[in-house]
Amino acid sequence: MTDKRSTFPLPLSSVTGNGNQPGSKPGIYAPAKVATPQTATRNAAHTAVIQPYSAPVRAASPSKSHSQAMARAQPAPIASPRPDLMVSDAIRRAMVARVAKQGVQDSMVLGALEAVPRHRFIDEALSAQAYIDASLPIGHSQTISQPYIVGRMIEVMRNGGKLGRVLEIGTGCGYQAAVLSCLAQDVYSIERIKPLHELAKNNLRPMRIPNLRLHYGDGMLGLPQAAPFDGIILAAAGLEVPQALLDQLAIGARLVAPVGERVQHLQLITRIGKAEWTTETLEGCHFVPLRSGTI
Repeated sequence: MTDKRSTFPLPLSSVTGNGNQPGSKPGIYAPAKVATPQTATRNAAHTAVIQPYSAPVRAASPSKSHSQAMARAQPAPIASPRPDLMVSDAIRRAMVARVAKQGVQDSMVLGALEAVPRHRFIDEALSAQAYIDASLPIGHSQTISQPYIVGRMIEVMRNGGKLGRVLEIGTGCGYQAAVLSCLAQDVYSIERIKPLHELAKNNLRPMRIPNLRLHYGDGMLGLPQAAPFDGIILAAAGLEVPQALLDQLAIGARLVAPVGERVQHLQLITRIGKAEWTTETLEGCHFVPLRSGTI
């Protein structure tokens, strides 16, 4: 991996690419050599600390006290009023195990993915596909990102540290915002498509998450009134990262975004000074286009 020091924005040239689903990684890519790591729980569950994820281990005959201790150590799953198989802990755990196998190693991120019921954020007709590792349509030519990409981008932005104030560009159906709310002190999320903004509000309202704020507006402008941010994550790809977003990063903070047109790559941008940023190009991906304005 190369480490480039530049003044932003950083344009990327675009060449002919593939036709993968938005919010996903391409079928073939060459990942850069980096550390691998887009409702309420019950109210108390969202204020509790997400415990590190660990793969389930079978014990011969655990004692009652040991079983109780293990139960307390697991992330609290978000309750769902819908009486179907999708609320099964085993189904979410299997999804998280696949994400971990693909390279996401941050136990806190994996725990957050396990805690949030992804099926609550998609159309009920697609609920059977909720926990496969794929992006799915949510209407208005937008998608919910595949679980791996959600985990990967958050892991890179978090970098093993604590997240204070985080900004998400592209709320979509609200799934990634819910995952972020498990890991950051305060989450701000912007959506430019009014019906999706309302969809996300409806999906998230039952959760009553106290540290999540949804905004309807132009994500390319960011949210200067809440800046600076300790992390920014984009769920749509532009040819470059808007300068307004770079300016809203705190010194030392990280921004993760897909960049490109038909061929896209995740970029990690770190602000190292008042007018200085570094950039690293990570793996290939495919997202919907980043657009300005509101509709």
